[in-house]
Amino acid sequence: MYQAVRARLRALVCRCGSGMRHGRWARARDAGMVTSEYAMGIVAAVAFAVVLYKVVTSGAVSAELQGIVKKALNARM
Repeated sequence: MYQAVRARLRALVCRCGSGMRHGRWARARDAGMVTSEYAMGIVAAVAFAVVLYKVVTSGAVSAELQGIVKKALNARM
């Protein structure tokens, strides 16, 4: 058991050590990932907004929303 833990620890330390030596290059390769993730998130949000706009401005939903607003404005306090 002790030898297995020690071997695993050695493997983890060696992997980190090699990453530290080439850390500058590793960061340069991954520099664009955050920007692309934000871009994909924005594209998805815009697509969702377009679908939501189409649903809300459709005839049936628009009439239902207007009915809800009229009921709210005509409610007794």
